[in-house]
Amino acid sequence: MSNNKNVATFGIDLAKSLFHVCGLDADGKRVVSKKLRRTQIVTFFANQPPCVVAMEACAGAHWLGRKLNGLGFQVRILPAQYVKPFVQNQKNDANDALAIAEASQRPSVKPVPIKTQSQLHLQALHRVRDRLVNQRTRLINQIRGFLLEEGIILRTGVGNFKSQLPAVLSDPSEEISPAMAALINELWDELLGLETRLKSINSQIEAWASQDQSARRLQSVPGIGALSATAIIAAIGNAAQFNKARDFSAWLGLVPKQHSTGGKTTLGRISKSGNPYIRRLLIHGARSCMLHLNREKDRLGAWITDLERRMPFNKVVVALANKLARIAWVILTRPAATYEQVQAARPASC
Repeated sequence: MSNNKNVATFGIDLAKSLFHVCGLDADGKRVVSKKLRRTQIVTFFANQPPCVVAMEACAGAHWLGRKLNGLGFQVRILPAQYVKPFVQNQKNDANDALAIAEASQRPSVKPVPIKTQSQLHLQALHRVRDRLVNQRTRLINQIRGFLLEEGIILRTGVGNFKSQLPAVLSDPSEEISPAMAALINELWDELLGLETRLKSINSQIEAWASQDQSARRLQSVPGIGALSATAIIAAIGNAAQFNKARDFSAWLGLVPKQHSTGGKTTLGRISKSGNPYIRRLLIHGARSCMLHLNREKDRLGAWITDLERRMPFNKVVVALANKLARIAWVILTRPAATYEQVQAARPASC
């Protein structure tokens, strides 16, 4: 393969087996445009002088990014929504690769950090767990619906469901047909299988959280447990890509959505952009923190109490989740930092 000495930036349009590579010189002029198979991509760049290589954040981007980093290239993985405005004319592989290369030259387009294999494995565990929880919820709701058709109502909650269902199925006074009882028993066995798999995934996540120093430091924050800590680390690593704590909370969609013009600032509900999984975990953790935190021994409790006087409960929960996200950013960006429980100062007596 030829050595393209004039190329300053490469853009790669990733696909399953056929990649398109676009090379721009220092003036932004396209000097390379070619298709490569997956088996050829590493060999091609091994024969090129080190420069900037950009690609969209998608499946396989982190793997290729690690390979090219090892060859001495400066890899920039870009969020897809920042590349789309640069696509010219009709959409095809060549135009996509050109758009990626041009977007990478813009200083305002911030790249995504390359994930390590450990981060990708941890992220996979969380995605499998989230799918299993979703399947469990759907299965429980289906069983509830079948029982409701038989005039049987179970209390809400997974714990109540699992404790009440065996008694319902073994109660001879309940008029459930043998065929329906057999079907529900099959669904019950399926539910127990999901529970076993969930316990295995949770054990792996908790074991990882107990061994990782950053995860242990994050768990010192009220409302952040092993699940939230590992999910945050899997997504952002050391959080160095965010300049300040608000950038992280904005990436999670925990800040008000802005629609301002003419110098008039208009703020609405939270934007809900970014990572919905971590946002959901932090909101659940904030809700738990509001219910169980000892507010007399932590100044965070005084902040929550003051906010409750002025806002509805759910708004306080989201505000607390925003605060927890900012605290998490500080802990990740400062070596050996942990959350210190400081008692709120009491007002001076008259």
